[in-house]
Amino acid sequence: MLGQQKVVRVGIAAILAIAGACSGAQDSANTETAPAEEANAAAVEQVRTATQRFADVNVALAEGYIQDPSGMCITAAMEGRPESEGAMGIHYLRPDLLGLIQAPGRVNGTGTHADFSQPAVLLYEPQADGSLTLVGVENLVWVAAWNQAGNTTPPTYLGQEFNHMADNPQTEFDEAHGFEPHYDLHFWLYRENPTGRFTPFNPAVTCAHAAHKTGQA
Repeated sequence: MLGQQKVVRVGIAAILAIAGACSGAQDSANTETAPAEEANAAAVEQVRTATQRFADVNVALAEGYIQDPSGMCITAAMEGRPESEGAMGIHYLRPDLLGLIQAPGRVNGTGTHADFSQPAVLLYEPQADGSLTLVGVENLVWVAAWNQAGNTTPPTYLGQEFNHMADNPQTEFDEAHGFEPHYDLHFWLYRENPTGRFTPFNPAVTCAHAAHKTGQA
């Protein structure tokens, strides 16, 4: 403890008065936050309705998504993070929504798309039988393009700020997985994530059945 706990004696009337005030404040807070929570729940269901067709990867392919050219199933261990954090899975990308451009070096683009009802990236977990299970969706926004559009803060979704991703050349691992600096947000809509709906990696997702070695058991 930082210091000795001080015991303050108060009368019963004072305790009841404080409790009543807190109760009133809590009721007021619940009244104020309920509409926001309902709006968030409605937004989540809207995204689910708009994306559930991608449970069939063939639908995604027919609508212009392509498998990440690396073909890698991304795990936390591959990016120098604890294996216990889990995996992201295999990324399927919409080149037009990402605004991908042909350029030497790291993957780059001009996209600032952040609408989860039409996500730029779909996340799939490989299964033992070779099939793919949709586990989440993602949006990726290029930092340079976002700034050029006049933005001064990262994009957000349901109050959650996108993660800033940029490779640190001083480390062994590529923190931006071959991409130029960008903002991204993973939304685990189809596989519950015990560490948070928007946490980059999901312990409940595995790459154990991927066709390559991933550093994950």
